[in-house]
Amino acid sequence: MNRRTVIKNLALVIGGAVLLPSCLRKDGTSYVQLKHISLDGDQQNLIADIAEIIIPKTDVPGAKDLNLPAFVLKMLDDCYNKKDQLAFLAGLDKFNTLVKTKYNSTFSDLSVKDKEAVLIGIENSNKPKAGSKAPARRPKPQKNMAADPLNAFYWSIKQQTIFGYTTSQFFMTKEIFYDMVPGRYNVHFPVSKLKLKLA
Repeated sequence: MNRRTVIKNLALVIGGAVLLPSCLRKDGTSYVQLKHISLDGDQQNLIADIAEIIIPKTDVPGAKDLNLPAFVLKMLDDCYNKKDQLAFLAGLDKFNTLVKTKYNSTFSDLSVKDKEAVLIGIENSNKPKAGSKAPARRPKPQKNMAADPLNAFYWSIKQQTIFGYTTSQFFMTKEIFYDMVPGRYNVHFPVSKLKLKLA
């Protein structure tokens, strides 16, 4: 065997061994390494479960299949300022407390129907009360994250999950037809088919 090939393969093996611990959780499953916010494995699984309820697996891949939870986590880590990240973490704690109080269980252990009920309840809490005038434009949930961390937590996950889905390779290649040149030029179109109005 060529000495150069052996050295190259050895370097790949050593590099993989060095990187492996950073890609594994205590339970051995992979997750995203975050630099600015600290989320343990259970909290990351909670975000993944919420994303999966938002875009469930049917005859098309769900959020987990498309690795959208990792996208959500990276967006939170890289694109949110420190104040919004702290509000998100506060909302995560409020979310866990809400689920524990209502169901005496964790979100991951709930049935799909109960998970949907929790998320719909949060979504409905943003709707204007009966008899009150609806705002002309719906306010962005992230506009004032610290004011209502629970809503900020949920809406951040929902918006980033949908954003990740609609920009994913699967969606862009399988779900929508992308026409490079809209309005094709057909040279051989008969003039008789054109309905021209002559003045």
